[in-house]
Amino acid sequence: MRFLPGNQDCRVAVVGLGYVGSCLAAVLADRGLDVVGIDVDAHLIAELDRGYCRFREAELGDLLARVMAAGRLRVTTDYAAAGAADVVLIAVGTPVADDGSLAAGQLSAACAELSRHVREGQLIILKSTVPPGTTRSLVLPLLERSGLRAGLDFGLAFMPERLAEGTALRELREFAMVAGGPDLASTQAAAQFFRAALGVVVMELDSLESAEIVKLADNWWIDLNIALANELAKFCALFDVDVLDVIAAANTIPKGAGHVNILLPSVGVGGSCLTKDPYMIWQSARRRGLDIRTAITAREVNAGMPEYTAQLIIDTLAALGKDPAAARIAVLGLAFKNNTGDLRATPVQGTVAALVKAGAEVRLFDPLTDHTQAAELFGIKPAETMLDAVLDADCVAVLALHREFEDIDFAALPVAASCVVVDGRAYYSKAKIAELSALGFIYRGIGRPA
Repeated sequence: MRFLPGNQDCRVAVVGLGYVGSCLAAVLADRGLDVVGIDVDAHLIAELDRGYCRFREAELGDLLARVMAAGRLRVTTDYAAAGAADVVLIAVGTPVADDGSLAAGQLSAACAELSRHVREGQLIILKSTVPPGTTRSLVLPLLERSGLRAGLDFGLAFMPERLAEGTALRELREFAMVAGGPDLASTQAAAQFFRAALGVVVMELDSLESAEIVKLADNWWIDLNIALANELAKFCALFDVDVLDVIAAANTIPKGAGHVNILLPSVGVGGSCLTKDPYMIWQSARRRGLDIRTAITAREVNAGMPEYTAQLIIDTLAALGKDPAAARIAVLGLAFKNNTGDLRATPVQGTVAALVKAGAEVRLFDPLTDHTQAAELFGIKPAETMLDAVLDADCVAVLALHREFEDIDFAALPVAASCVVVDGRAYYSKAKIAELSALGFIYRGIGRPA
């Protein structure tokens, strides 16, 4: 059976309008497709209907408003809207439980509800990250409650999202995708849809499981690579060596089809993917009798960086004769990544908690994050301005270098004498460090010379 209509009259439903789903819906509608977005969060739907986008992604708010005004995207809480779609994309949340296993509540509920509206000839594509075997053992049987059979009556495929916050819309339009289904026709239909809709390269894989593992492999590599960078930074610190020099030199060596590519150390790893996907790998392997050590070790290394960063601050203040318990510390940048307002699993929370535990007075400022959410997460109300945050500060910790922080006039900051500048994700150049030193600041970075 052919699971895909001609592209010009293709109707698309996106189930789950979180970060990934909203980006998908906006870009597909911008390409001229008729898109309906479905989410059980009535508050989110109401926000979108009145033109508000809660996700701080470049261009996303404007793009959503434009395609909704043009009538190419509409949003609803009613799953019945999926019945009229030719292609259904599932992009619901797939968190992990405390033991690292998939918390499948959202995915199960979405598939059970969709089964009431599946029709012959539809193509259903799962985008949510899942452990290998989930699409076949969970999604497929739930959808087949409809009485229709995957691969015969409707198409089913897994195509992982592999987007980075801050550049997601560009990556959707440019990055290669992968597709895998339980049958060749489903795989080909899924690949054909995205080739036609977005003009991107799509690799067709042999199975659902191979496509599921691709996303996990990507994030396994990233988290493990960052763990290497973080431990390398700690190692370089023992010898007063600049880890950025070491990484730049090491990365010049050709290896395989590319070069050695060590990533950069930082205050830690956050976000909804890198902090959970390695646990999916570990738990999936354990259930089949394999002990995966690199994934879980990398998680332990990266999870320890927030406290390491806090200790760097505490030790530096103590070395300057300043009592950490009486110190004022300004933290600039609360999100898990530069140039995003996303607080999910932000490592900054761990650093702030350790500083508060040490007795310091911590002030927060981030121009991109929601202040109410930040106050709830950190237990501290953020300052309204950067100057309020840094007033009389003994330490200014730049833990996310948003664009608003790139041109800080440190000479004009009303800080205390011998103020420490801690670089948690700014990667200041040696010239910048020299400038700070000339102004009387004490610079400390992750794996950077004192």
